[in-house]
Amino acid sequence: MSQAKEEISDVMTYSELTSHKPKIIYSLIKRIGDILVSSIGLIILIPLFLIVALIMKCSEPTAPIFFSHTRNGKNGKKFKMYKFRTMCQDAESILMKDTELFAKFKANGYKLETHEDPRITKIGGILRKTSIDELPQLINVFLGQMSLVGPRPLPDREIIEYGDNQEKFLSVKPGMTGWWQVSGRSTIGYPERCHLELYYVEKCCFTFDVLILLKTIGIVLKRVGAR
Repeated sequence: MSQAKEEISDVMTYSELTSHKPKIIYSLIKRIGDILVSSIGLIILIPLFLIVALIMKCSEPTAPIFFSHTRNGKNGKKFKMYKFRTMCQDAESILMKDTELFAKFKANGYKLETHEDPRITKIGGILRKTSIDELPQLINVFLGQMSLVGPRPLPDREIIEYGDNQEKFLSVKPGMTGWWQVSGRSTIGYPERCHLELYYVEKCCFTFDVLILLKTIGIVLKRVGAR
């Protein structure tokens, strides 16, 4: 995590935006940017969405294309986060039935490697490796439930990892990408993940957001930390 902080030290020296409550102007302009990018992105990605939907339906005709899961948004407001479905329909029960696997899942920061996760479909594995499964979250961004940049939205079972810092973590909108993702993504578990996410909450500003977006592009192209 110290290396991650050093990477933005020069970027952040010009500003003292260290409050965990972003300034009104910053929040307003960020929201305008979210609307513009998400709306344009959704239009441009229509062909890709249709191709993915067609492939999924050919593979599993009766299964849903999208997956939605309840997450905690700003100030703890619940919302449905959208993704392309990458798991089988009874994924949760499969995981819960295997006590040993669930214990490993929890100990590993609520994640498993694709090759050892029995819930992930063949197509789902490809979508995850390319991060295409995350693109439907542009809908959440457009609706104002998420931002392009911010801490990852978490379910209740993971929020508890933040302990006394839960309110601070929930003081900003969650994002499609963030400081945790560009610092290692699935290779970094709790509690270091908490430190990275809270660091963003404290330091968030335009420059930091741009840095994260630029790093995200490189990471996605290189498939760093993808599962």
